[in-house]
Amino acid sequence: MATTIKHDLTYDAPAADVYAMLTDASFREEVCDRSGVLRKQVTVQPRGGDLATGASVRIDQWQTAAGIPSFAKKFVGEEIEIVQEETWTSPTEATVVVTIPGKPGDMSGHVRLVEEGGRTVEQIEMTIRVSIPLVGGKIESLVGDMLLKSLKVENTVGREYLSR
Repeated sequence: MATTIKHDLTYDAPAADVYAMLTDASFREEVCDRSGVLRKQVTVQPRGGDLATGASVRIDQWQTAAGIPSFAKKFVGEEIEIVQEETWTSPTEATVVVTIPGKPGDMSGHVRLVEEGGRTVEQIEMTIRVSIPLVGGKIESLVGDMLLKSLKVENTVGREYLSR
């Protein structure tokens, strides 16, 4: 079983500016802080030494499991380590893989930046898979809700970042 989430984030900025933001470690750290993570580590590495040709973005974050339903909490413990790895193959296309190390499930998909008239839409499509009998679908739904909440925070921080 798998759950697919599609969500668009809109920015009043050209795609080049949105890409620069998404490959800025300080922006990613600010999103983590505003999301209430306990700890974080953000690494951005230009592809071939030049961000214009792409980049690798890795976000390691630790979140509290407080507020997670008990059926899911027993699988993750008191803290949840989440590793998000983005591979930007160009300034407008990326693949994304999100894992919880040692836990049965992942999230993968892609991001596309589409610019029109000076505005950019960040199109996100992710597939969530949790391979736990009986409760996998419930956990996928929970993870999907958490993803959408996280994307709303990222969009808010992103709009503020681009207006500075």
